[in-house]
Amino acid sequence: MLVALPLAVWPRSAAAYRPFDGTDAAVADPGEVELEWQSAGARRESSQTTLIAPATVVNIGLAPDWEAVFEGQLETPLSSSTPTSLTAAGSFLKHVLRPGSLQNKDGPSIATEFGVLLPDSRGDSGMGASLAGIVSQRWDWGTVHLNGEAVLTRNHDADLFLGAIIEGPADWSIRPVAEVFYENEFGRSETVSGLIGAIWKVTDKLSFDVAFRHALTNDHAVNELRAGLTFGFPLPPLSTSRK
Repeated sequence: MLVALPLAVWPRSAAAYRPFDGTDAAVADPGEVELEWQSAGARRESSQTTLIAPATVVNIGLAPDWEAVFEGQLETPLSSSTPTSLTAAGSFLKHVLRPGSLQNKDGPSIATEFGVLLPDSRGDSGMGASLAGIVSQRWDWGTVHLNGEAVLTRNHDADLFLGAIIEGPADWSIRPVAEVFYENEFGRSETVSGLIGAIWKVTDKLSFDVAFRHALTNDHAVNELRAGLTFGFPLPPLSTSRK
């Protein structure tokens, strides 16, 4: 599953930064892979419970300040006999427009992310597209990430996403985190969401996370539990043959 899902989504909105719906203004180093893997997740909406696992985001460093992002998740309804489906698949490019505090420089880090939303394996959804702007600033007391995104959904409706992430001090091994966002899929749904959780940084290349999210979508409650990890590794060198 770990290998198959990234391949399935290879070629929703801007790819997230675990365990959030938004992201940060940073990219993987050239030649590095960063894998965000949700091994446990559940969403409760009305009387329906859905298992969301695995959910995967693959970030591949292409060049300085550029990365490719591929994402997707499997959803399995637990309250019905509906089969498992692949959803939220997409392919994106992310670029750091202004290196800043996340790159150990002065001032805010500014990035953009853009790409295509791929059809879900269920229903009659089509292709979509998204364009996002991200601003991040790190201080001694913590880090803030601001996200704004315009989306053409898979149903070809306009969608607007505005969100903010707050993290505790980056040098803490376990730091508290929170996120709030507002999303409006015009003519269809309106969502206000809040998330609280924690990230445990084991090494620079390995982190674990857990979070609880509560939202109101068209005044209906949605509760979600998320747990996963993020780890990085270098791409294997290209082999060359000699005659």
